[in-house]
Amino acid sequence: MSNKAVKDFSLPATGGGTFRLSAHRGTKLVLYFYPKDNTSGCTAEAAGFRDLHREFERAGARVFGISRDSLASHERFKEKLGLPFELLSDADEKVCAQFGVLKTKTMYGRKVRGIERSTFVLDAEGRIAREWRGVKVPGHAKEVLEFVKTL
Repeated sequence: MSNKAVKDFSLPATGGGTFRLSAHRGTKLVLYFYPKDNTSGCTAEAAGFRDLHREFERAGARVFGISRDSLASHERFKEKLGLPFELLSDADEKVCAQFGVLKTKTMYGRKVRGIERSTFVLDAEGRIAREWRGVKVPGHAKEVLEFVKTL
């Protein structure tokens, strides 16, 4: 999927706005897909991107988190963690499907469909420069930042 142009999309964002991919042409983007607000792994991942946010900005990149949670859930999660970036709600799963991050997982012996923790860095032209799938949270935000600095 690397170096593939991403089809334009728009999603409702925290803060009352709408995120439109085409409005961010000329800017490097970090789009991280995560399973669920207020779960331990997702909280740790969001905190990692939060703690390095200024460095991402200095590297010329904007960070956005995406999950299927509602905007109301996202607003509470963002406020609780003091996130300096917006969260996007993909309740109808269209963008998750576009990026191929929906997977069948086994939880407590049951098969459930959910988001596989994944991160995509888009270059200023809106092409995928790098992707991570099946992300392990410790050290991930730092690894993404180091890659962004090379663009």
